[in-house]
Amino acid sequence: MKYAVVVSSKTGNTKALGDEIVAVLKQEGKTCLYSGAPCPQALDADIIFVGFWTDKGACSADAAAFLQQCGGKKVFLFGTAGFGGDDAYFARILQGVKKYLPDSVEEIGTFMCQGRMPQSVRARYETMPGLPPEKRQEMLDNFDRALCHPNGEDLLALRCQVMGK
Repeated sequence: MKYAVVVSSKTGNTKALGDEIVAVLKQEGKTCLYSGAPCPQALDADIIFVGFWTDKGACSADAAAFLQQCGGKKVFLFGTAGFGGDDAYFARILQGVKKYLPDSVEEIGTFMCQGRMPQSVRARYETMPGLPPEKRQEMLDNFDRALCHPNGEDLLALRCQVMGK
């Protein structure tokens, strides 16, 4: 099996997941045809792992454009979201991403986890006008929880998902 790992990563969180996929499949003796940003070369692989950061409830524009080119391929979707920890929220994001897949794609798996956000996001939360104090605190608490993600538990869960365990 030849595979590709295509990653759109703004902060490095999703890239860390992509690197983990390459590592686990290398241990299994699989051949990596391509690993990097969205690129037509990746379309030559038997299986394409497509990683994205969450942008407005779906994937980034470059990931969306790449997914639309994946017709007839086996695709595994993976991503990170600053808000997170809730499987229902992750499921909504994945539904938003899947709309970019052509009907002929065979989805072979998915994985989502929380990812840390830049400090500028926390600063924005601290100064948002008109935000009730309890909502502001909820957003700040989420930001602080995200700082350690993706972590070892996230990477182990991803490994298990990729290996089908």
